[in-house]
Amino acid sequence: MSDGGKPEFSRLIGRDELARGPQSLELTASAAERVALAHRFGLLDLDRLEARVSLAPRDRGRLIMVEGHLSAAATQECVVTLEPVASEIEEDFSQLYSLAPDETPQARELVVDPEAEDPPEPLGPSGLDLGEALAQQLALALEAYPRAAGAALDRSLGGQAADPAEEGPFAELLALKRPQ
Repeated sequence: MSDGGKPEFSRLIGRDELARGPQSLELTASAAERVALAHRFGLLDLDRLEARVSLAPRDRGRLIMVEGHLSAAATQECVVTLEPVASEIEEDFSQLYSLAPDETPQARELVVDPEAEDPPEPLGPSGLDLGEALAQQLALALEAYPRAAGAALDRSLGGQAADPAEEGPFAELLALKRPQ
């Protein structure tokens, strides 16, 4: 989100509109929204951000399932050479939201089961901001450490060897095996 607390890419769907039934939407970020998102995520450029989304009530209208496909074109900076690295992002996603108010007490024991489904995200009082949800999906889909083609760190600077066998306990045996 921007420093003012307002999302750069906002598409708010009110609670009463969510309760109406299944919906299909297509969202596209404007040029100004893409510039603001690029700044937020440290991108050199965000040429495209669009999504096809379906909303479907579940559990007698207490839950909303959001499923969709995110499509984006982003340019990041290579972590080695600082060259631009362009990427095309095509991601399917799904997220469950709860229309019920968050009734959980503040202090409670939290048990995390890595095999269990994620609990539904609570909705704010004004509804679901699909634009911010898509911005978060974009953040998850971006390459954490983008590298330009052929970019590698110098081994003297702590870079990885091209062949993992060149490091570790058998590196000296490998050197003996190679012709001089």
